[in-house]
Amino acid sequence: MKTRFLLVVGLLNLPLLPVMAQWGQPPATPLINVTGSAEVKVAPDEVDLSASVETRDESLDAAKQQNDERVAKALDFLRHNGVKDKEVQTDYVSIEPVYDTRNGTDPRTGLPLPGYDNHGLAMKPVYYLVRRGIGVRLTGVNHFDAVLSGLITNGVNYIQGIDFRTSELRKYKDQARAMAIRAAKEKADAMAVELGVKVGKPYTINVSDAGGWNSWSRGYAGSGFGDFGGGGGFCGRFQNAAQNAGGTGENGPTLAVGQISVSASVTVSFLIQ
Repeated sequence: MKTRFLLVVGLLNLPLLPVMAQWGQPPATPLINVTGSAEVKVAPDEVDLSASVETRDESLDAAKQQNDERVAKALDFLRHNGVKDKEVQTDYVSIEPVYDTRNGTDPRTGLPLPGYDNHGLAMKPVYYLVRRGIGVRLTGVNHFDAVLSGLITNGVNYIQGIDFRTSELRKYKDQARAMAIRAAKEKADAMAVELGVKVGKPYTINVSDAGGWNSWSRGYAGSGFGDFGGGGGFCGRFQNAAQNAGGTGENGPTLAVGQISVSASVTVSFLIQ
């Protein structure tokens, strides 16, 4: 009798298990998910310029002295053209011994070349490469072309990067973000009308913004620093273009900086009423 009573109680409890499992799961929240984006075009008012001075000589002392003289000349040019000391930064000196990469034999005779060991490696550097970078921030773009040309004619021989920026980045990011939110709300309202529902309060919001500068960057090439080929290569052509096009000239500045883009994107989930 006791055994039958327990069995009946167990059978009565079985139908309740699915109901209790459903109680542990919250109902799905009805949502409309939309993305809004916006872009603000801004005229840049700041320029970050990354340049460098590179010298080479068979003598380390001579290469170092030449580099010091050219860097001093470039800094003196900036100082006399209204660029404040706090807007100029120089890097530490980098020194690299450069060895001949030939196999140590004369291709005409097959005989060992002087200055090589038994493995065909040069035992003495062909020359020493000395580099120093110069970073310049210009709080204005009106004289940028003249400054760029002046640097190249006053010791600088490589341009690594040019960034056009705005000093009011926060202001324009806020503006782009507000525009993106309005675009998302308008999109949600339009979808709700077509679906015959009403848009409620925001449930989740994700924001992403970018921009505020326009960059030209050369960067580093391989294990070297820019192009090493004298006045040739990409940097050499850039130097020639800057020298030919830079300066104010008779017709005024030749640099057209255009506008930079500040953008924002928001993803919003609205409750459906």
